[in-house]
Amino acid sequence: MPKSKRDKKISLTKTDKKGLVLKQKIVEDVRNCVEKYKSVYLFTFKNMRNEKMKEVRERWKPSRFFFGKNKVIAIGLGRSKEDEVENDLHKLSDCMKGQCGLLFTDCTKSEVTDWFDSYGVEDFARSGFKATQTVHLKEGPLKQFSHAIEPYLRQLGMPTKLERGVVTLIKDFEVCKEDSVLTPEQAKILELLEYKLATFKLILKARWTKGEGFESLSNADNEDEEMEAVEEDDE
Repeated sequence: MPKSKRDKKISLTKTDKKGLVLKQKIVEDVRNCVEKYKSVYLFTFKNMRNEKMKEVRERWKPSRFFFGKNKVIAIGLGRSKEDEVENDLHKLSDCMKGQCGLLFTDCTKSEVTDWFDSYGVEDFARSGFKATQTVHLKEGPLKQFSHAIEPYLRQLGMPTKLERGVVTLIKDFEVCKEDSVLTPEQAKILELLEYKLATFKLILKARWTKGEGFESLSNADNEDEEMEAVEEDDE
């Protein structure tokens, strides 16, 4: 009987015993998923939100998502033609650059691509985010705010005062300018004003399917993406 491609020794160097056990488990989990599911999709993301990602995982059960160190996951898939666990899987490993993740699923290509293309959740922008619009406030009352928050607004840099118990801007104020990088103070002001400038989105890059092999799905490496770290998977 020919030797299974999954029956290979795992070489993980420069790591302590505890770390080695964890990495070996990730590698084995990836290989088990390759055997269990028909397809694996590589995706990147914009404005990652862990709480939203938990909802996505629930939506896609029994499919499985993986996040982690690219080099470790790539070992599970195979980094070259010689050590890949299935034909052409090393091509997927070659695409694993920057912040990205894997989706293992039995769903059809159209089901996956249609959902990924349509999915997006608006959220508040964080500091370091590039503003997508200019937000300018006119002088006058800000009736949405309680009088108790007025000192905090001044602390954030807003030119406010209390007039008969109403929070009031004493002059026009530009919260942020389009394409500028937000400071922590600007991000907090936008949240208080309920301006959602960020969109959490998952972007497909490539897929591999049993019997079909590797396929590139986008030019995501060249897109203007804001990559953020994500908690390591899974369960």
